[in-house]
Amino acid sequence: MITILQVSDAHLSPESPLFRANFERVARAAGELAPDVTVATGDLSLDGADRDDHLAFAAATHRTLPGRLLAVPGNHDTGSEQRLATKQPVDDTRLARWRRHLGEDRHLLDLPGWRIIGLNSELMGSGHAQEAAQAGFIAEAAAGAGERRIAVFLHRPPFLHVPEEPEWNPWSVPQEARAALAPLLTHPGLRLVASGHIHLHHEAQRGRVAHVWAPALSFYCHPRDQAGMAGGRGPGALLHRLREDHVETVTLAPPGMEPVLIDTVRAQTYPG
Repeated sequence: MITILQVSDAHLSPESPLFRANFERVARAAGELAPDVTVATGDLSLDGADRDDHLAFAAATHRTLPGRLLAVPGNHDTGSEQRLATKQPVDDTRLARWRRHLGEDRHLLDLPGWRIIGLNSELMGSGHAQEAAQAGFIAEAAAGAGERRIAVFLHRPPFLHVPEEPEWNPWSVPQEARAALAPLLTHPGLRLVASGHIHLHHEAQRGRVAHVWAPALSFYCHPRDQAGMAGGRGPGALLHRLREDHVETVTLAPPGMEPVLIDTVRAQTYPG
């Protein structure tokens, strides 16, 4: 059995103690579980898209987690497509900063019986040259999986409810960019699609594939800002147990985890 710790949306900053206690509690609990791999599904930093010190601090802190670290960026780390990040579009400078501190922004890791794939969802719909390069990476990763089962990790989920939903929303991969994901989403070996960004913990089974939104390590959003989106708002992380042909997911929420409503700390979190 392979175990993967998934942490998401820590929003760490060297200037603020906000959210650090939750991270530290999960880190201690995860250390006792000794996962094989830790996957950070984006927004490791509060403002790494513009602040080198934020991304450096977030990278160093996430490296204290057990197991091999695979990290994929979120909009707070590298910016995103223009509609989501009007003031911080993903660009060469932001991608280079990520790679300097955290290595590649997409990953392929083969483990016994499984292929683990990490993707940069912030490129999707951006028009950046790396979006097309990543589409090629996706196609090759799917074609070369063989008989392995596949687990995909990314910051924004491919869709909220159904793949065909047409409207743009700030939470999922843009509709026009989902075609690039098709080689993975339709692959017979796919068993897990795990994401963050929404700050809700929600699990849905579509056929043999578990679609999982990870809880955030930082704050939660008021339900009025996420109409029609179900899920738990408490902070935590996830432990995915990769069995021979399916995935078991359990929540890691040690005692003392602090739920924080973004409205109560917005001025400290997003000054100015």
